[in-house]
Amino acid sequence: MAKIKDVFHDKTIVGSPYKHFLLLSAILYIFWCLLCGNFTLKFIVVGVGSALISAYICMPLLLLENRDGTKKYFAFDVNWFKYAAYWLWLLNEVRKANMDVATSVIKSEMNVNPKVFKFRMPYDNPMAEATLANSITLTPGTITLDVSDDGVYTIHALTNGAREGLIEGGMQRKIAKLFGETVEYKEEYVD
Repeated sequence: MAKIKDVFHDKTIVGSPYKHFLLLSAILYIFWCLLCGNFTLKFIVVGVGSALISAYICMPLLLLENRDGTKKYFAFDVNWFKYAAYWLWLLNEVRKANMDVATSVIKSEMNVNPKVFKFRMPYDNPMAEATLANSITLTPGTITLDVSDDGVYTIHALTNGAREGLIEGGMQRKIAKLFGETVEYKEEYVD
């Protein structure tokens, strides 16, 4: 774990630590304002001071190392507008997957074909890896069972459509683009 004073001078950190410190301070101050509700000068000064001190103390806790330990990423280092757009896209995917699972189960011949399969997507940023694993689990009909150290995802898919959707790699590419990853998804289907 990095010491607090070393965070601002660590060359392995991706992005500007000062930018992240100011962003975290602003978020904590807004949270303070929401909880406090009193906007007299005394409470504004205490809120700003509390936000700055809390952000300073919490900075090392928000650093996530990549697999080989050569880089550190801030947990919240993502373009928030693109992140919101990704979650809107994911909501649409959840809707489509819901329909796929529902029609597969309702049909008289039950078009359910559960399988466990694997694919490789070696992200460098741990937040990209967690976002992909959580997005897969949030989508009906698929569950992330495991993510290995070399980026192999073990997935359980309830239907063929759910499995084929992940093998095509649309979600993986979107997350790679969202987090600025240079890895390109190749259909390395491991069964």
